[in-house]
Amino acid sequence: MNAGKSTSLLQSNHNYEVRDLKTYLFTPAVDAEVHDGKIHSRLGISKDAIVFDSAFNFIEYFSDKNDQKISCILVDEAQFLTELQVKQLCNICDENNIPVMCYGIRTDFQGKLFDGSKYLLAYADTLVELKTICEHPGCSRKATMIARYQDGKLVLEGQQIDIGGDKYKVFCRKHYRKLTDLI
Repeated sequence: MNAGKSTSLLQSNHNYEVRDLKTYLFTPAVDAEVHDGKIHSRLGISKDAIVFDSAFNFIEYFSDKNDQKISCILVDEAQFLTELQVKQLCNICDENNIPVMCYGIRTDFQGKLFDGSKYLLAYADTLVELKTICEHPGCSRKATMIARYQDGKLVLEGQQIDIGGDKYKVFCRKHYRKLTDLI
């Protein structure tokens, strides 16, 4: 949420492309509907991506690409991966020696882990946290929590997934806790 995840993904992809190295970019269907199948950054850059849904099988997708020299697989909004898909990406990484870089958020607006995030936290070799600043006035702490708003009002209940960056604000745990009383 405004930490530069998609920008960082697109920059990583660019670094491979300028060296003529083959990458595959993926974005979840739930996000692709809003962004026309592209990974996009608030800075205005975007790139076409392969759209996946909960039934998408990464091993099946890459099974006929063994003759390609794939340098990296990049996944945007990785919190929307299923447990099985995280395991499939681990398998592809381990068996084919292809780096897989996943970008996403840890928790939803109620402070609950997304499934994709939970299994990435469990299975990833390396975790790199991109930092952004708490939106509470005067606070400069690291933002780790997300609050959802609808028509300017704080939302505490509802579906876990509601796409739209303008619906969310990020806070440090202290201010999120005071604001939501959820933790």
